Amino acid sequence: MVTTEVLEDATARRARVAIALFFFVSGFGFSTWASRIPTIQHQLGLDEAELGGVLLALPTGLMLTLPVTGWLHQRFSSRQVMMAGAVLYNVALALLGFAQQTWQLVALLFCFGSSRNLLNISVNAQSVSVQKLYSRSIIASFHGVWSVAGFAAAAVSAALVPAGVMPTYHFLAVAVVLTGVAMYFFPTTLDVAPVATERRAGFALPDKALLKFGVIAFACMACEGTMYDWSGIYFQKAVHVPKETATIGYAVYMVAMTVARFTGDSLANRFGVKPILHYSGLLMTVGLGLAALFPVPLVAGLGFVLVGLGVSCVVPMVFAMAGRTSALSSGTAIASVSTVGYFGFLLVPPLVGFVAEAASLRWSFGLVALLGAVVVVLVRRVNG
Repeated sequence: MVTTEVLEDATARRARVAIALFFFVSGFGFSTWASRIPTIQHQLGLDEAELGGVLLALPTGLMLTLPVTGWLHQRFSSRQVMMAGAVLYNVALALLGFAQQTWQLVALLFCFGSSRNLLNISVNAQSVSVQKLYSRSIIASFHGVWSVAGFAAAAVSAALVPAGVMPTYHFLAVAVVLTGVAMYFFPTTLDVAPVATERRAGFALPDKALLKFGVIAFACMACEGTMYDWSGIYFQKAVHVPKETATIGYAVYMVAMTVARFTGDSLANRFGVKPILHYSGLLMTVGLGLAALFPVPLVAGLGFVLVGLGVSCVVPMVFAMAGRTSALSSGTAIASVSTVGYFGFLLVPPLVGFVAEAASLRWSFGLVALLGAVVVVLVRRVNG
């Protein structure tokens, strides 16, 4: 005889696998686009300044869709929003390969960012709901799957570019496959009803209870954005390694972050979430501080490893805590926290460039290191 507990465990496992695959869809799609940016830049004849302006369309679409995402989560299940976001995300990805003019690329990147936000907020809300089915932490592993998907997509692109496969066919094929994956695993996702008492409109700004989570997410995403945009440049211009090997800094950071996302849950289960967040902030501060104070390859590389370890689990665990402690639904709570957090991802990396121009990249990284201390201070004030 099959007990109710066994059936519930099977449901939890199926939901966990399904949401992991939706994280894979998100990560693979984004890395597919990012890995072909040089090809598209060449096709459209864009210089670096023009490309930088074009790329702003993606985060603009993401930010402007946050209030819409919060509104949708007040009225629909996160699984419905997630599936709609996945389909729109892949449609936008497929169409990006057909852009023949700069304005078309800008418009499609805006849509790509908007649909990515719909998918990412809702898949994180689903991950929080799946986490509630488990007595132990599992949520960081979902973000580990996202990172692995990014590596896989980059490997596929590395094979297709020398073969001369154009983004048009590459993006279309990936979009079709990823849409099929999403449709296949959708039935085993969780049908979580929205909270009926929610009737918030406009930008999903966090209330006082969620503000600390938002600022912690801001600090972490600012460090992540800095590493994504500046790690290679830092190794080239501050650490003074050859241009051909400058990406080693980004590589060691990404490997450390990915590995930590698969080990973070076991550490949280053993020591608790708050201690993990506390030491994550310390690792961010120490890592960026080492790179700023000692810009030599070995020490700076060690610093980047520490940063990767530090940022790896902060956002998923903060999302889980926000979804658990707020009176709002998980989707609305995460949208509120993300509203503040994404500003760190979008605003701080450009500020790094301004400070570097006025002083140096070492000063920029030293100032960003202080954000890790912000995490340490705020975690002490968080309940749970």
